Amino acid sequence: MKLKLLFLTMALLLSVPGLTAANDSLPADHEEKPCDCKEGKQHQMMHKDWQALMKEREQKLLTWVDQYTPSKKEEWTQVLTEKKTLRKQWMSPENAAKREKWKKDKMVKMEELKKQFNEGKITKEEFMKQVHGGKKMQHWQTFRELNMAIENKDDKKAVVLLNHLLNQMKEHNKIMKDMLKK
Repeated sequence: MKLKLLFLTMALLLSVPGLTAANDSLPADHEEKPCDCKEGKQHQMMHKDWQALMKEREQKLLTWVDQYTPSKKEEWTQVLTEKKTLRKQWMSPENAAKREKWKKDKMVKMEELKKQFNEGKITKEEFMKQVHGGKKMQHWQTFRELNMAIENKDDKKAVVLLNHLLNQMKEHNKIMKDMLKK
């Protein structure tokens, strides 16, 4: 028994350096990312997962559009393409000053809200609502509801939610255009 435990411990000790060395390399698609990833390896891995999640989500959406609202496929592809274009513009070096100003303004607002929350002037729900700008991450909620409707084979609700999500994405693109104009 002691011999087995000794071998198991040795195997574990010898495998750990190999695992940590594998984590030191950059993800293969690092060049495509809009951020400079100077925040460390953990950030890089989260960023990579986020990109993969967005691609998967887009593919699901287009599959659902084909299935439930094929007449709006062209409109969906236009909106998604515009969203990607606007994101690239926003993340471009030319807009770095705008991004920094937006980030600073947001942090100032967040600190002010945190101060109000700590003083008991606003509730936790009000704090969360104001931090997210009152939007409550609606597009994520709509996407989850859409996913549930499709799993439950509720075609009518799926069509309604797809149209609602399309309108939310159009609204988001409009907000991004306004931010780029500032």
